[in-house]
Amino acid sequence: MLPKIPYTKQFFSYQEQISLLKSRGMQFSDENKALHLLEYVSYYRFSGYWYPLLADKQTHIFNPGSTFETVFDLYKFDKELRKLISVELEKIEISVRSKMAYILSIAYGSFWIEDGSLFIDSYKHQSTLKKVGEEFKRSDEAFVVSFKSKYSNPVPPSFITLEITSFGTLSRLYENLKSGKTKREISKAFGLSDVIFMSWLHSLVYIRNMCAHHVRLWNRQMRIRPLFPKNSFNNWLANQQVDNTKIYYVLSMIVYLLNIINPNHSFKQKIEDMFLKYPNVDRLAMGFPISYKSEALWGGAYE
Repeated sequence: MLPKIPYTKQFFSYQEQISLLKSRGMQFSDENKALHLLEYVSYYRFSGYWYPLLADKQTHIFNPGSTFETVFDLYKFDKELRKLISVELEKIEISVRSKMAYILSIAYGSFWIEDGSLFIDSYKHQSTLKKVGEEFKRSDEAFVVSFKSKYSNPVPPSFITLEITSFGTLSRLYENLKSGKTKREISKAFGLSDVIFMSWLHSLVYIRNMCAHHVRLWNRQMRIRPLFPKNSFNNWLANQQVDNTKIYYVLSMIVYLLNIINPNHSFKQKIEDMFLKYPNVDRLAMGFPISYKSEALWGGAYE
């Protein structure tokens, strides 16, 4: 490992940033627009989108014909992709809340979330309860305010509590549930085994957080690897060689879950519409196999 050194690079003005990019081979069709974008988006944020255009990653020299407009298109595509994913993840999150609240309340009563005997790790359970309590105290939802004014319980019934917990807390609750019929019943409602469902929840929370913090997504190699179902209840990917660190795998997970939650969803068509709008986007960099349209999971969106 090379020894660390102090950061000594000079900070450039907006105009100097454009001059630097031009000296490295980037072309501009409208420098005034580029200047405005660098001012209100930032050089560093755009750098993640022009990195694939570099011919030499060490000297930062661009491939011939590389344009700032191409970089901006990649930025816009990624922004729209994050927004689209966020909308669909909201639907999935709400569905998971609903199923967990119903199935666990039917099996163990309205206050199952406080029953430590249902959970694997007592320390994690107490930590989650503390987090839930904090979320309850902060919430100003009308139904929460009404509950606080009437009842003395530290937290409301679980079907109310889960409405104000974060997706991350929801994921941790499911992960810490003891294995058994009830846990499997929840995952089966989404066409998965409990182990795979737990893995997917963890991954979707990670993706949701990336979207919320406006992190570049389209060609990223994900740090969290969701598991590949060996036996799914519905159509899953036939190609088991796809890279589960790429966004294609996550998009496939979303399609799979939406097929159950809302069989008439238009998510696949919206993805295809984005590719038509931004034809220069490299689908292979997103992990899409060349033959992905032949997958039963992705079928029906391109007829």
